[in-house]
Amino acid sequence: MKNRNWLAGIILLATLLLMPALGMAQNVREEAVAETDALRPLIHEMAADLWTYSETALKETKSAAMLSEILEERGFSIERGISGMPTAFIASYGAGKPVIGILAEYDALPGIGNQAVPRKAPREDGVTAGQGCGHDLFGAAAVGAALAVKEVLAEEQIEGTVKLFGCPAEETLVGKVYMARDGFFDGLDAALDWHPSTETKVKNQRGLANNNFTVEFYGKTAHGAADPWNGRSALDAVELMNYGVNLIREHVKPSARIHYVISHGGDAPNVVPDYAKVWYFVRDINRDRVESLYERVLKAAEGAAIATETEYKVTLITGAHEYLINRPLQEAFQKNLEYVGPVPYTDEDQEFARALQENLGIAEEGYKTEIQPLPDEIEPASGGSTDVAEVSYLTPTAGFRISTAAYGIPWHSWAATACHGTPGGRESAVTAAKVLAATAVDLFTDDDLLARCREAFREATEGKPYVSPVPEGQSVILP
Repeated sequence: MKNRNWLAGIILLATLLLMPALGMAQNVREEAVAETDALRPLIHEMAADLWTYSETALKETKSAAMLSEILEERGFSIERGISGMPTAFIASYGAGKPVIGILAEYDALPGIGNQAVPRKAPREDGVTAGQGCGHDLFGAAAVGAALAVKEVLAEEQIEGTVKLFGCPAEETLVGKVYMARDGFFDGLDAALDWHPSTETKVKNQRGLANNNFTVEFYGKTAHGAADPWNGRSALDAVELMNYGVNLIREHVKPSARIHYVISHGGDAPNVVPDYAKVWYFVRDINRDRVESLYERVLKAAEGAAIATETEYKVTLITGAHEYLINRPLQEAFQKNLEYVGPVPYTDEDQEFARALQENLGIAEEGYKTEIQPLPDEIEPASGGSTDVAEVSYLTPTAGFRISTAAYGIPWHSWAATACHGTPGGRESAVTAAKVLAATAVDLFTDDDLLARCREAFREATEGKPYVSPVPEGQSVILP
């Protein structure tokens, strides 16, 4: 009986000691959400501007300037031109530990611009790029969350540093890869990100590792009709390489993905082209598998050059790992997704989504608003890749998805661009900002959560140092 009373006393004492900390955590979470709510007009404005700019990878001049200037005006110190990229920046506020990073993206995709209407309609201002991946919402929400966290840290006099990473060129897997290689994520205690989607849930799959590279062939010009035997066609070499790679597809694991575009194929049909260029992405479930597949593709390039008597040059633009999962940070996101709740889409928003779905000939289900539960096990990798994976090898990292576009529409399309330019799309960024801000302040005020995140990170990396897929000293390359 005495032992039981002693144990009960210990439990009661521990509970009493924890209650102030638990109360503070709840209060600062509420404060973070309230601060984010107050920033709603600014988040909407940032998202609208980023959608209007729709600048593609490494050309996000206006986008990066706008976001960094807003942060600077509100008390953040700014470091620009990170890793030799003019559109990369880091905004910092606070001092000491912990250091919590929030990732922001803002690049658009070429060729999928559209008006914010539920049908295919080119923009009247002539902009042909579009936010078909929703990075206008991503960038606006991330900056909004950082501003809200800054206010909480200042108001509550909480020690620590919040860093907003302005990351360009995610669509080409460039920005964070070079920033990671150059050590700009070193010293972080955790990193948070989110991404637009057609569903609301915590990210729970690793994605695919990737190599992004070009192959250029050099031949000899000649008249295409009068003396083609004097020419050596670089375009023939590209086509032969692509044919060889397409035969390889039969002999790779189902998880592999290989895709390409011919960036340059010549200038005129009656001139044998002495220069041609093909741009490849090679993906698989981990770096080892990608490197093996990459070497096979390069053999096809070599064989094509031999067969066509041309020279060739391979340029590795970038590479990325698969994403490391951090369960404690996932669970923190799940808790805050449920705390904040789904995007409050209006009847008008849902009518827009159903009209879009009708025009696409798919089920008219509108926006999917329910929050999905976090599965017990990691889900199989999807076909995509992200350079956020590089950050996940350097610090505990997790992300979530918010329903920002009509359910069932094709991603990276004009339809997604249209959704991301609407008032409903911009409101989804506010919801995402609230979840980011709430989770960030959890990390600032919950030492146990941070410790569990670190332990999960150590287990995932097995203590191995990070090795960048891109060579040391290589400058950022445009494809």
